[in-house]
Amino acid sequence: MHPLEERIGYQFQNPQLLVEALTHPSVAHEKQRKQFDNQRLEFLGDAVLQLVITEHLFARYGEAGEGRLTTRRSRLVSRESLKVRATGLDLGRHLLMGRGEEASGGRRRDSTLGDAFEALLGAIYLDSDLGTVRRFILKEMKDDLERLEEEPLEVNPKGQLQELLQAISPRSPSYEVLSQEGREHERIFRVRVVWEGLVLGEGGGRSKKLAESAAALAALKGQLWVKKIDRTVP
Repeated sequence: MHPLEERIGYQFQNPQLLVEALTHPSVAHEKQRKQFDNQRLEFLGDAVLQLVITEHLFARYGEAGEGRLTTRRSRLVSRESLKVRATGLDLGRHLLMGRGEEASGGRRRDSTLGDAFEALLGAIYLDSDLGTVRRFILKEMKDDLERLEEEPLEVNPKGQLQELLQAISPRSPSYEVLSQEGREHERIFRVRVVWEGLVLGEGGGRSKKLAESAAALAALKGQLWVKKIDRTVP
């Protein structure tokens, strides 16, 4: 049994799926020949994770609207959250990667760890079924799910939005004041958040900080960056 199988409490019927989930793309690049890697499983695992978390939140928070559900889900499936889950499983130690990638700190890189965790989910799903991978996900993310009950929902919507966007592009979103109305101590600010020339959302509040948070929440709900990505992918 692979040491990782002992750690996660799941033994693969098809061990090759586990090998594929742990194979970084740098292996093929270094060998200069075609070889499988974990990118396809990562793609599948991301979809499985989104479904399981969405289904769980939908059932758990029956009073919450789409915006709040989206914000909660964003916290749970953020790059930081996936890195923490991967680190807890010590996935970095088990990855197969090229020597150059390893020398540059690849085993500790956030994106590499997050991708590996999603690839592992994809592998478990293909090797078993949705019910099995659902139990694994909810078990591994138990602490994060419980933290949602203890912490205010909108802890840092600006931080959540920046984290999501920086997983796609190094550019950060910017906030622009559209207007400010009212007397000095009763002003209402209107702000919009812009990223790569795209207006993601607008919001208002009694201070610029509150208005920016509202704009970030609107952006998290609208997820307009997804449409931008879809248009740029050939």
